[in-house]
Amino acid sequence: MGRVFCIVGKSSSGKDTIYKKLLQNPSLHLKRIVLYTTRPIRAGEREGEEYHFTTIERMIQLQEENKIIECRSYDTIYGVWYYFMAKDSQINLKENDYLIIGTLESYTRIRAYFGKDKVLPIYIDLDDGERLTRALEREKMQSQPGYVEMCRRYLADEKDFSADNLERAGITAKFDNYNLSTCLDEVADYIIAHREQDRSTFDARPHVEEVCRRSDAWGAQPVGEDGSSLRD
Repeated sequence: MGRVFCIVGKSSSGKDTIYKKLLQNPSLHLKRIVLYTTRPIRAGEREGEEYHFTTIERMIQLQEENKIIECRSYDTIYGVWYYFMAKDSQINLKENDYLIIGTLESYTRIRAYFGKDKVLPIYIDLDDGERLTRALEREKMQSQPGYVEMCRRYLADEKDFSADNLERAGITAKFDNYNLSTCLDEVADYIIAHREQDRSTFDARPHVEEVCRRSDAWGAQPVGEDGSSLRD
């Protein structure tokens, strides 16, 4: 059974970096779900990598076609920006695990759409002072720094990620990102642990029957570790 692992966290907590690093880990076999946004592309971003950059007109068309799984908006000083997940050919939970970045609101909506057992949160946490420092350094690199918007997002995070909201979303585990390498290891262990849990709860009887069938084909009698027949 495939799952959608949803990375959530306050702004400048390192979500984008963790997202990219996890996708690059060959042992996790995670697929991407590229979300859509109407906000302008930032310096260093590429279409189809961080997001699909689209227009409000196209978003409205997808809504009319009932192809939007979840949508959220941000009232910024530049106008309203929309972020959304669309029903497209990216997702096949019968075969793959996926990784996305979202908000608490988008996580709960995606979980409601696919099912609680198929969507799991990865909450990235970081000291507020360190977050503010990282946000300032990132904004300095933009061709037109948006310091006012940076401060607005920073203050909004305190409300959006309050203890009550985290509890309502069912998020109890946190991954501290003060040390990136340690955080990545812990998140990877979390993902692998859920896969191992799936294997441990899988019914083993079909495997025994398959051993018997294959042994019959070779004219052999399948036996267990104690020497007894697996058919007994």
